[in-house]
Amino acid sequence: RRFLYAVNEDNTFQGKPGGSVTAFSIDEKTGQLKLLNQVSTGGPGPCHVSLDKTGKWLFVANYGGGSIAAYPVHDDGSLGESSAFVQHKGSSVNPRQRGPHAHSANISPDNKFVLFADLGLDQILTYRIDEGKLPPGDPPFSKIAPGSGPRHMAFHPKGKFAYVVNEIAATVTACAYDASNGSLKELQTVSIVPNDYPGAKGAAEIAVHPNGKFVYASNRDTSNKGNDVITAFAVDPVKGTLTEVEHTQVGKIPRNFAIDPTGRFLFEANQDGASVLVYRIDSKTGKLTSTGDKLDVPLPVCVVFR
Repeated sequence: RRFLYAVNEDNTFQGKPGGSVTAFSIDEKTGQLKLLNQVSTGGPGPCHVSLDKTGKWLFVANYGGGSIAAYPVHDDGSLGESSAFVQHKGSSVNPRQRGPHAHSANISPDNKFVLFADLGLDQILTYRIDEGKLPPGDPPFSKIAPGSGPRHMAFHPKGKFAYVVNEIAATVTACAYDASNGSLKELQTVSIVPNDYPGAKGAAEIAVHPNGKFVYASNRDTSNKGNDVITAFAVDPVKGTLTEVEHTQVGKIPRNFAIDPTGRFLFEANQDGASVLVYRIDSKTGKLTSTGDKLDVPLPVCVVFR
């Protein structure tokens, strides 16, 4: 936890097509960041970055170009040039899905695979973490229902289940995870928003509570009617399926949220609300209660705990 990596959602870097990813060192006492280096992601609009569990390899999803890339992490925290680059191809049924849009890089619990959610293809594409070479899994992808738009993923602490938040449909797909080949099998798909929901659909983030009993997912009301919600679901410990607990109306455009390591609080980043709001989590029911605490910050899109 000595370093931090951030993608820069640009379309050009050093005069060439593609965005970039930046490496920082973290001061142990103050938490301040020091720039180490910056490298090209090879494709436009990078939106998500993750590290494997050894900290030796970094993975990037390029939303704009629908491509993915891998990088070696040096001992000093800086990044080497890309060790692998894959251009996704294809489309799906929604007008937003005329081409691939890689949206997140998700490391499997056993650190053998990296699963990329591609919004444009309605697929979760699996690659082996093989010294940064990214050979495709067998099967190479798992299908999500047409028009769903898979965005982010979260694994259950026990590693048997995974949950995919679908941006376009505003749904969560519960899946059984096969650790032998990195594939997913759909168990259930549930809506994040109520049946009579009056706003626009635009699901954003998903997280599994550290105790494995609850899943949370956010929806952004992009119609600006103020119907932004985070929905809590209870997890069946045997089946992995979800049961709705409650919808909590939250701030404006909850693009991201994070549960603190103790599992007691949820921190919600409101991109258009220019704030981070804090909610107390009931460990027995999974319900959220506002603490009244508010951090004013411009355009927050990601919260990460060190």
